[in-house]
Amino acid sequence: QVQLVESGGGSVQPGGSLRLSCSASGSAFFFSIRRMAWYRQAPGKARELVAYISGGGSTTYTDSVKGRFTISRDNAKNMLYLEMNSLKPEDTAVYYCNTWGASTTGYWGQGTQVTVSS
Repeated sequence: QVQLVESGGGSVQPGGSLRLSCSASGSAFFFSIRRMAWYRQAPGKARELVAYISGGGSTTYTDSVKGRFTISRDNAKNMLYLEMNSLKPEDTAVYYCNTWGASTTGYWGQGTQVTVSS
């Protein structure tokens, strides 16, 4: 059974930065070979894919965060990261990590709140 724990959220002003972390654990999860992703859900909106990374480190981003966010991973530590720079109010959301293509009705961690406001 996988367990995903997100951390690093907070409140920042527009233009600020945050680094999110996700710890993945669980027997037979095989983190290092899984395509992992960050998602976010803003109030009143559906959860959306922000970025994903292959086991080998190839990355893909949604257009709205390209050039501002960087996804990375440490396979030795089963950790996933999201470096967020030049934050905008529209980045305000609860951020979740999970496998790429995770079902909305499947397992999700508690997420971490990011609030961007002046």
